[in-house]
Amino acid sequence: MMTSHSDVAALKDLVAEPHLLDARLAQLDTVPLLLVYTHLSGDESLLERCRPYIKGAWSFEVDVPADLQAELRRKMIAVLTDYAETGRALPPAPELEQLQRMCDAAVGQVVPAEYMPMVLEELNFDGTDAKTVRWRKPIANETLAKYNVLVIGLGYSGLAMAIKLKEAGIPFTVVEKNDDVGGTWYENTYPGVAVDTPNHFYSYSFRTESNWDHYFAQGPEIIKYIRSVYHEAELGEHVRFEEEVVSAIWDRHIAQWYVRIRRKDGSEYVHCANVVVSGSGLLNRPSIPDIDGMQDFKGPMFHSARWDHSVDLAGKRVVQIGTGASGMQIAPSIAPKVGHLTVFQRSPHWARKNPLLFAEVTDGVKWGLANIPYYTKWYRFQLLYATSDGVLPSLRKDPNWPEPETSLNAANKAIREQLIEHMRSELGGDEELLAKVTPTFPPYGKRMLRDGNWFRTLTRDNVELVTGPVARITATGVVDKDGIKHPADVIVLATGFKAQAPLSPIEIIGTKGSIRDHWGEDNPRAYLGVTVPHFPNFFILYGPNTNGGHGGSAVFNSECQVRYTMLAIRELIEREAASMDVREEPFEAYNRLVDAEHAQLVWTHPGVKNWYRNKDGRVVTNSPWRLCHYRNLTATFNPADYDIETAKVTA
Repeated sequence: MMTSHSDVAALKDLVAEPHLLDARLAQLDTVPLLLVYTHLSGDESLLERCRPYIKGAWSFEVDVPADLQAELRRKMIAVLTDYAETGRALPPAPELEQLQRMCDAAVGQVVPAEYMPMVLEELNFDGTDAKTVRWRKPIANETLAKYNVLVIGLGYSGLAMAIKLKEAGIPFTVVEKNDDVGGTWYENTYPGVAVDTPNHFYSYSFRTESNWDHYFAQGPEIIKYIRSVYHEAELGEHVRFEEEVVSAIWDRHIAQWYVRIRRKDGSEYVHCANVVVSGSGLLNRPSIPDIDGMQDFKGPMFHSARWDHSVDLAGKRVVQIGTGASGMQIAPSIAPKVGHLTVFQRSPHWARKNPLLFAEVTDGVKWGLANIPYYTKWYRFQLLYATSDGVLPSLRKDPNWPEPETSLNAANKAIREQLIEHMRSELGGDEELLAKVTPTFPPYGKRMLRDGNWFRTLTRDNVELVTGPVARITATGVVDKDGIKHPADVIVLATGFKAQAPLSPIEIIGTKGSIRDHWGEDNPRAYLGVTVPHFPNFFILYGPNTNGGHGGSAVFNSECQVRYTMLAIRELIEREAASMDVREEPFEAYNRLVDAEHAQLVWTHPGVKNWYRNKDGRVVTNSPWRLCHYRNLTATFNPADYDIETAKVTA
């Protein structure tokens, strides 16, 4: 990596006032700064001396003594000064052996060696984006000009797909049903909406952001980031807002998809595409419960993903149905302003506390992310590892474990005990309330949530927790299973999404019927979560079995799927092939592996119902794989997995 004149000038400005630089470095997290120093200097001695004080990847798991921190800052200033004075190039990515040692020390444990290729890609030290798919031979402009890819949706996945198609020079069109970018982040504007993955990792590896206001970004911050990426990519001419895909039908004679699209005014037209990529995701359509009497309620009633901001909740009696991810964010946000809040909990959830959940990123940290070479990259590594696969072994069933109803193994039991102790503390020792909110199933059996003052909210005088299902809704309230009526001025449905029915309500017709003929009501399956037999040239982003139930980032998984899709499209174009259709054998073999792995994991525990499983108990949303394994599965494209037609069918 070369250092430009502007880089040298920036470094000279950086080190011009050593005392000011020291004060600024003191505001940064120790471990990423330590990794930067080691990377720039090649000196690992300080890394080894700090190693005993690093117990985990989170900043609050690090307690390096003040004298070592001061020494680190002095050495950091010296090495930055050397780069500024000599103008020498910043070093490339560390060699694998050094990278391994740095990663191990940085998280207080041995990082599996198979993570190293993934780490190098994610940190993208040379700025070229290793996930970008490049042509292997020259492609004639005429060949590209007659090609067209249709992308459905412009959320995180669709946006990444569009960016990569534009980089490759492949003509494409994006159809977005909303009037702006953002997908689920555009649609979910309820009070308290925020990401539960740290956003310095919950962002594109090819477009990091140094100016986040929070460590766990709130909804408006996420939308601001997505919009900025969209505008920087200059995609406007490719996007059709306020248009919705109604159906897509494959025509084998011309090897194209006929896509019927509905405009805002209700009129429809047909768009022909060689390839269709769905970026509509799993959390796209609200799940509205079928409760007796819903039509009788006289006040406002709306789903959390369709929040009605015209309704003033101040002083109102509000009933919230649902205590999942959105419910746990909504209740603490509205409880201080409503007159009374009644929360209906069908079943309890586990929720973990993170000290950074509401913490604001200081100006000093923002400065470091923006100005210290490689600091953003090493900080991203910390968050990648903190939120990825460390917990996965504790989610595996031990067949000899004596307490299988409530935990899976010793580590899972320890997590359970920590969670219960946290709840007891937050609830002020109220054992009756603790019993109501303590799940009987093992931790992570349902989505592990973040405790954003949820448990404390339940102790408020104006908040009541009602356990069990709703019996019915009346004109003026909600009746619980015991026949007790709870008056309501407003009802909020925090009832989640139809995650078991991706692509709904779009009608997708392949070579052997519709996608629903293959999937039924709630059993979606795909090869690598991306392709389905008998649906040629059709790719799914954030599809079946790609949700990160144990951790990680949905954006990471999406980038893996985008790369795989780009590899497939490259294969089509370079071969001048008409179509590719994943073969039954690899499709079935992959799904057998998925199901076998899930049989060993917590999401198939008999004591839990979750949105990860369909009515038959099969896990249809979650990926069972470690991040590095899924990255490896999708990093290459094997043409042998597909039937590839090299010419259009004419009869």
